[in-house]
Amino acid sequence: MQAAETELQYRTPFQLLVAVVLSAQCTDKRVNLVTPALFGAYPTAEAMAQATPGDIFGYIRSVSYPHNKSNHLAGLARMLVSDYGGEVPQAHDDLVRLPGVGRKTANVVQSVAFSQSTMAVDTHVFRVSHRIGLVPDSCTTPYSVERELTRHIPQADIPKAHHWLLLHGRYVCQARKPKCDACGLNSCCRYAEKAKKAGKLSENAKNIVISRPK
Repeated sequence: MQAAETELQYRTPFQLLVAVVLSAQCTDKRVNLVTPALFGAYPTAEAMAQATPGDIFGYIRSVSYPHNKSNHLAGLARMLVSDYGGEVPQAHDDLVRLPGVGRKTANVVQSVAFSQSTMAVDTHVFRVSHRIGLVPDSCTTPYSVERELTRHIPQADIPKAHHWLLLHGRYVCQARKPKCDACGLNSCCRYAEKAKKAGKLSENAKNIVISRPK
């Protein structure tokens, strides 16, 4: 089984930040298709700060919301240069100042680039946390899910837990057709238990873990 880690391709904290901004409402696979050329042209914040949104748009036109993201990337690169010496800051309050960077993006960068114990809650993490029963139904926002998960997961395990939940949601506990019969968590999953009672899941469902495709 492959390690639980981000599937975004990057070399530096700046490139990770750019990739995460591009990944909003877009697949990592699509982002990884456009970033090699983008990073070839603008490998650093200093280089991207010299580009116009129109320049950047030419490289990212195939991702979702390319016009908005072009503006965000041009703006955040310039702010990194003017306010942070071209380096990606590690503090949450500094990260969310950057154009296009919200709480989830900041948490991903803090966790992946700087090994901080932050829990980024995307649609996969939100869905899986509720289905398994890791959080109560009263957690109706990403922030409330984040707080509940970080209350119960040991700090050292939080970065990996984010990727475990995300990849489980991406490849096994999918939104429309969850693979409950082949999921290694169905014996302790609230959603699977309801499916068994409804006759939609075999009592003898295989207790195996599906790893993400290579």
